[in-house]
Amino acid sequence: MKKININLNRKFKNLLQPNSPIVSKGLTISIFFLFCNFIVFSQSEKLELGLTDVITLAQSDAPNVLLAKTRLATYYWSYQSFLADFKPQIDLGMTPIDLNRSPVEYLKPNGQVEFLRRTSLNSSFDISVSQSVSKTGGRIFAGTGLNYFYNFKTDANPSFTNYFATPIYVGFNQPLFGFNEMKWNKRIEPLVYSEATKRFAEETETIARVTTELFFDVYIAQINLGSSQLDKTNADTLYSVAQGRYSVGRIAETDLLQIELSVRNAEAALANALLQNQTNTEQLRNYLGIKEVVTFDLTPPDELPTFIVDAAKALEEAKKNRSKSVELTRRLMEAEMRLARAKSQSGLNASVTGLIGLSQTAESLDGVYKNPLDREEVAVRLNIPIADWGKAKARRAIAKANQEFITMDVEQERINFEREVLLHVQQFDMVKNQVQLAFRAFEIAEKREDITRKRYLIGKIEVIDLNLAIREKNEALAAYMRSLRAYWTSYYQLRSLTLYDFENGKTLVKPVGDF
Repeated sequence: MKKININLNRKFKNLLQPNSPIVSKGLTISIFFLFCNFIVFSQSEKLELGLTDVITLAQSDAPNVLLAKTRLATYYWSYQSFLADFKPQIDLGMTPIDLNRSPVEYLKPNGQVEFLRRTSLNSSFDISVSQSVSKTGGRIFAGTGLNYFYNFKTDANPSFTNYFATPIYVGFNQPLFGFNEMKWNKRIEPLVYSEATKRFAEETETIARVTTELFFDVYIAQINLGSSQLDKTNADTLYSVAQGRYSVGRIAETDLLQIELSVRNAEAALANALLQNQTNTEQLRNYLGIKEVVTFDLTPPDELPTFIVDAAKALEEAKKNRSKSVELTRRLMEAEMRLARAKSQSGLNASVTGLIGLSQTAESLDGVYKNPLDREEVAVRLNIPIADWGKAKARRAIAKANQEFITMDVEQERINFEREVLLHVQQFDMVKNQVQLAFRAFEIAEKREDITRKRYLIGKIEVIDLNLAIREKNEALAAYMRSLRAYWTSYYQLRSLTLYDFENGKTLVKPVGDF
């Protein structure tokens, strides 16, 4: 893969060296900067980081990524709960002690009713296994149970013991003509979780993009600060030279005042550059979640990767990897589900419950499992709406209209989604060329400014020409920095839009492990 070598770090760090051609002709760093720098940063730790280092730090420990992981964990456990609904459920029901002492109604042979006080002890347990059937929305179950009853002796009744057992029973419950929520959940819930995992990958790449912006904001602020220091030093040097020339009558007072104004402007620019550097540093530090007071010694990549981004490939990967594609499919399916639910609530609803098994009662535990009797239960329940005054019809109409609206909205969002991807591919191709052009423009402007300063020092040109050259150099530097920032921001934005690494040819959606 071809790389563009721009030697960024070497180029700009050399500008700040004391033995550089520019600095050697001027004074040292201004007392103002040294004082401010000492107050703010004397106790801080310096972190030497490249762009990749900063992004790795942000994607591992930054507050934003921790929030993203927490959101994903919520969806993960919700999905695990959904999967558990389709697995066999084992339940144990138990009543160890149920002591009851209360009057009970007693019918005498003569027809009179008498209330007698009775004390009894009841214990029971039941263990069952059940399984949902997603295709039908029903449930099958099986189990066994035992009940123990003891009646304490009273003046009216003797004590006795009774056992009731259900050694085995098997049954089912099946709704008819109704809404099968399990069937729809089986189709929708995997989409919800898939959407969450893809959104997490997008958030991770978004964090990389934002980190890149903050990285270059700090780096540009540092370069601007260094440039402001040099401008201030050079302005002081020129002012000293101009004072000497003015004293011997070689320049007019207006020229001297013009150069003095340049010194004051350089001082103001240096103060602003220092403030901007501190502000940007704090923004990056806060975004990374670094609580300590630190300064950054940042090193941008020396090479720019160049790779061809095929628009069709980018769109294909975006459709396959982005959460938006899953979201649009999910929204259509949810609208269809709501319509199906509305239709099911407007007609006949019925359910069938059946159970077969064995049961027996006896006065002893051994006897309760001897010669068990058959047990069969069948129940059919119907619900037939007779008059709802148009309520069901209204629900159907609302659900139908909502489905049509979502269908149209989803189609428009698909168009916007595809357009966004294709447009960014075009923009990315443009910013790659702008970086090289801007860097070359800066080299030219820098060389011109150096030549112009030398000519001014020997009296060949006026101060206006020198100021113009300095301003053009600074503007070229700013333009180059903006293009560099735009390239890497666009680089990570492309990854975020497609969730695909075009440089290495691999998807950025990774399997999510257990939380």
